[in-house]
Amino acid sequence: MLNGVRDPAPGPGPPCPPDPAPSPARRVPPISTSVAPSDSTGHPGDAGPPAEPAGRRRFLTYLLAAPTLTVAARLGLDAAEPASARAATPGAGQAAAQAVHAAAAAGSAAPPQLLGLPGIPDIVDLGDAMILAGLPTSHLLVLELTPAGRAVLYLPRLEVGQGLTTAIAMLVAEELDARLTDVDVPLSDGRPELLFNQLTGGSNSIRSLYDPVRGAAAAARARLVTAAARRWNVPATTLRTADSAVLAPDGRRLGYGDLAADAAAISAPAVPAVPKAADRLRLVGRPTGRIDARDIVTGRAKYTGDLQIPGAVPTVVARPTTVNGTLKSLDASAARAMPGVLGVVQVPSGVAVLAETFDQALKARDALRTTWNPGPVAGLSTDDVRSRLRAAHAPFLPPPLLAQHLDAEFDFAFVNHAPMEVLTAIADVRPNRAELWFAAQSPIVAQQTIAAELGLPQNAVTVHVVRGGGSFGRRLFFDAALEAARISKAAGRPVKLMWTRNDDMRHGRMRPASHHRIRAVYGLDHVLGWEHRAAGVQTDFGHGLGEALTAAGYNLPLAGLTTSEAFFLLTEKNPYDVGVPVQLLAEVPLELHTGSWRSVYSGTVRVSDEIVMDELARRMGQDEVAFRRARLRSAAGRTVLDTVAAKGGWGRPMPPGQAQGVGYHEENGGTAAYLVELDATDRADPRVTKAVIAADVGRVINPTGLEAQLTGALVDGISVILQAGNHLDNGAFREGSYGDFHYARQRHTPPVVEIHLMPPSGPPGGAGELGVPAASAAVANAYARATGTSPRSFPVNF
Repeated sequence: MLNGVRDPAPGPGPPCPPDPAPSPARRVPPISTSVAPSDSTGHPGDAGPPAEPAGRRRFLTYLLAAPTLTVAARLGLDAAEPASARAATPGAGQAAAQAVHAAAAAGSAAPPQLLGLPGIPDIVDLGDAMILAGLPTSHLLVLELTPAGRAVLYLPRLEVGQGLTTAIAMLVAEELDARLTDVDVPLSDGRPELLFNQLTGGSNSIRSLYDPVRGAAAAARARLVTAAARRWNVPATTLRTADSAVLAPDGRRLGYGDLAADAAAISAPAVPAVPKAADRLRLVGRPTGRIDARDIVTGRAKYTGDLQIPGAVPTVVARPTTVNGTLKSLDASAARAMPGVLGVVQVPSGVAVLAETFDQALKARDALRTTWNPGPVAGLSTDDVRSRLRAAHAPFLPPPLLAQHLDAEFDFAFVNHAPMEVLTAIADVRPNRAELWFAAQSPIVAQQTIAAELGLPQNAVTVHVVRGGGSFGRRLFFDAALEAARISKAAGRPVKLMWTRNDDMRHGRMRPASHHRIRAVYGLDHVLGWEHRAAGVQTDFGHGLGEALTAAGYNLPLAGLTTSEAFFLLTEKNPYDVGVPVQLLAEVPLELHTGSWRSVYSGTVRVSDEIVMDELARRMGQDEVAFRRARLRSAAGRTVLDTVAAKGGWGRPMPPGQAQGVGYHEENGGTAAYLVELDATDRADPRVTKAVIAADVGRVINPTGLEAQLTGALVDGISVILQAGNHLDNGAFREGSYGDFHYARQRHTPPVVEIHLMPPSGPPGGAGELGVPAASAAVANAYARATGTSPRSFPVNF
């Protein structure tokens, strides 16, 4: 059962014997509560075993003498090997960048891997590059201890429901020995001084913030202990911390709020300011409910649409009939005369209507008399896009003599992000300044772009980052905020702009359609070569990632790489020993609004690979799980694969029309395997009835949050493989709401979901996108085995 209620009796076990002494496949257990309430003292001799690699970093701090203790963790660039990024040092980053450049010079968007050798993502992946880009400003993370005893960590990332604020609060509470209820994690406004360190994406937030947050909290704790020692005139090494207080051996207690002012004056603490050793963690790794759960379910949590900014009036936009169409004629007389209408203004994207209420604005928008010029893709439909993608591939070379080969082709439809909360932005633009409120994954780039659009200096534009109700990559872009700024400037007043569901479905961002060709060459019971040619509609990365990669040493112009190709290089790899794998990316530029959709390229590239792995195993007369296991290069990968095989009862007999399917993926410092059972007796309505998931993401901060992420990935996989996609009809997207965009509903989700988390195996890896390729592949493979026909176009019921 989900969340550890009960694990089923083991199945027949994995088809292959496990590696010698594998890590036990189990959930991350709660940290024992039998230890003393405090596990932190100031005595160097009580520090316990050496900390995990994160503790080897040196943290410098600066202090502001004020009633609050303010600490910023500065990571010494000359410190020992960092925990969060295998390549987050200038030398390693340059070496990895040189490898990327060499690959580009060889004429391949993704370099061939030699047999048994790691690919570029095994050496340095996208998360490592992002950490490296943000390293120079990682010391600007700020933690405050207030006189009221609140620990306040200003988070330079966006919370969109992934539970990030809870995980960060747990890290702060852990290192401070504070009560979790005493920790606040507000979202930072756009901070241009952070450069590339305020972008939420790439499953990178915990990986990049893990060390700085722990360092800031440990530095604050050391100063609090020192302040208490001075107050009591006792050695600091005799004191300990627990429950947001410093405790003396004789029972005296001083709360952190009482010590905040004194601690702010301390520049050199009397005890080490280092994070805890791994065996002293009391909260990290313990399943924990979200700190904002009550606010969300009671309506106290504020989203952009809930904000009451003085003077901001409800606003909606009438949009073209085709993507990127332009206004040809407008008669707004009837709309202007309607009750509550405050204004009608034209902007490049359409015609905005301002009113006293959204109901009035929507009715007036529908009363506009408009005609539109067709957009640049007005003649294109889904089949036309597929034809262009197929034509973008270079042909395969002839296979080697005396070798067999398996060829396969796959089509993936456009897929909308469709977050539950529609895009909303508030803008107040004045002649010499502008202020905006919206859910921003890339607030610095948004600030720069909006300032340029308005003709203002960047420091005259303020971006307030507001929690978002879902994203899946959608809020990396700030379309609504830019549009709101234009409308506010044109109307001369603040506006609260709402994109309706139709607006975002038909004119917003989506995962590009793609086509894939794979050739696997095999013989003598070995896979001798693997070539994967991916062609997709060009993905827009204009949210700052390209600049971040360049800052990390991936000099794209010199390498001859586009941002898309660099992203592809740093994320896509074949995790199996399959001879010499080659992965190539070709992109077709079309004037459509695309963007990073959860797991980006891996959601189609790795799914295609996993389907071919299944087919190749059957072609070579081997069990699908055993075939994978024998070729996986990762020991952690073999463990998670063994776990789902054993816990899911892989190979058990199934009724006709039902089958099991498995999928595997590794990325962002983590590995995951999914096993699903699917009932396809009604091919028009196939149903996943059970899912077993195993994952290893290093040190898990909050198992409950990780389980939610893995479950969400399962729902995504069910949706995009079986039923959810978007059709392009003569330059316009057909689907406009949840009524015709068939994402999985509650009835489509399996009644049984089991999740098994591996014990801590290193620093935290990324998890937000990890599960999507594995879940999608498992569903596709189960469908193939249940129906006896391998699907080639997704979703299968389109």
